[in-house]
Amino acid sequence: MNYQTFQPHPDLESLVSCYWTLEVPADNYSQRQRIVPDGCIEMAFILGDDIKRYTIGDEFILQPRAMVLGQTIEPFYIEPTGYVNTFAIRFYPYGFANFISEPIKNLANKETPIELLFEEKSAKELEQKIIQARDIKERIEIIEKFLLARLNNKSFVENIVKSTVNALLLTKGNESIKTILKEDLSKRRQLERKFANQIGVSPKQLGKVIRLQTALKMLLNKEKKSLTNIAYESEYYDQAHFIKDFKEFTGTNPKEFLGSENLTLSATFYK
Repeated sequence: MNYQTFQPHPDLESLVSCYWTLEVPADNYSQRQRIVPDGCIEMAFILGDDIKRYTIGDEFILQPRAMVLGQTIEPFYIEPTGYVNTFAIRFYPYGFANFISEPIKNLANKETPIELLFEEKSAKELEQKIIQARDIKERIEIIEKFLLARLNNKSFVENIVKSTVNALLLTKGNESIKTILKEDLSKRRQLERKFANQIGVSPKQLGKVIRLQTALKMLLNKEKKSLTNIAYESEYYDQAHFIKDFKEFTGTNPKEFLGSENLTLSATFYK
């Protein structure tokens, strides 16, 4: 498995977290992988063989080959059908809303083909250029030209949303919305509405995902800490609270997570 990340152009770095590529050789034994929410929205291009996404039980769809994966608040399963070769753009929680007119909440918990979000002709042209590019450097140049062209004076990040996300990131998801709004609870409904439009989940849900990320990284980096210590350092009330949230977002408990082969991909992203 070859997973690499690349930094965005300075004019995009406030909206784009990184670009990433993933290559995995075809294997006669393909295994379902459980994908854990990370609080970000991603645009992905499947350059290798098809990838299945399981919906209910053994039922599945084939992921669009050029898509946007919206905010997710529960784990889901994917399975490669052969050679994996993916190029993707990882946006900050509030980042992707600046490039489309569609409400972000409409993208939550699903994949949306890019031709439904951008003009169909330009979306198909973008997909073909990404496919035909010679290397990752050229792919990044193509996508950055596309994204920079989408930004205009009407596109901006609502200050109330960005400041809230930044506060959640700085406090690893532990800052209460009441504290962020400095007791001005009249702004709470406004914040909830703007979060739905620009991020796709509520501030509370995003905070829970960010806090879990902190705990997951400690767990995956095999730091010699007990679950109680990890829960304490991630500012959960207690170990039981930590395990409850862990199961909600990963579908399993911490010990099973570490020993599960179908979490290899999620573990790679979180490391």
